Amino acid sequence: MELKKLIKRCKDQDISSQKLLYEMFSSVLFSISLKYSRNYAEAEDNLQDAFIQIFEKIHQFEHKGSFEGWLKRITVNICLQRYRSQKVFELVNEDALQADDAYVVDEDYSLSFLLNCIQNLPNRYRLVFNLYVLDGFSHNEIALKLKISEGTSKSNLSRAKDILRKKINAINEEGMYSYKIDN
Repeated sequence: MELKKLIKRCKDQDISSQKLLYEMFSSVLFSISLKYSRNYAEAEDNLQDAFIQIFEKIHQFEHKGSFEGWLKRITVNICLQRYRSQKVFELVNEDALQADDAYVVDEDYSLSFLLNCIQNLPNRYRLVFNLYVLDGFSHNEIALKLKISEGTSKSNLSRAKDILRKKINAINEEGMYSYKIDN
């Protein structure tokens, strides 16, 4: 079915069309949800909440720009909403920030290992890391999205990178290469 026609049917609250839209985009949106969530179960909850909001707001989509981009934006916002109400961000003095060190990850680590490392970051660090490193938002944009200062965004990114660096270094020192891709 043509996407425009499918969207119109979803606007008319046609259940079979909503199911088809879910089947078309759930895997893409789940991967985004997983990136911003602490674990698989939380990602599933966020995905469900995203689709509820998508179907509630689909009448607002006016075919300007990418529909998939619109869906992704809603999904990211749903994931971020979970943390906005919690006090997961700490205020910092921008003058106290150190220069951001370059961060290089060995390409031999599996994507699942790296994703697991990122998911295990504290919430405030994981969100900023994902928005900045994986999605390319500026610190100003992150500050606006998360309602924090740019300094807090920079500090949380720096701390996230430091935690990831220490975790990878610890694994290298312990010789735990089972996390590396061997095949």
